[in-house]
Amino acid sequence: MRTYFIWLTGVIVWNYGFPTVPPMADVAVAILLSFASYGLNKFLD
Repeated sequence: MRTYFIWLTGVIVWNYGFPTVPPMADVAVAILLSFASYGLNKFLD
């Protein structure tokens, strides 16, 4: 659950930090953050 909140925080920071990027970039970053949170989850457990 902790990794989900880290991922969610990353997505929120991305969306508010870069509001003018195209929607496809939002999807790409969400996917990249998802992979990063998967790796973080394996590291934290």
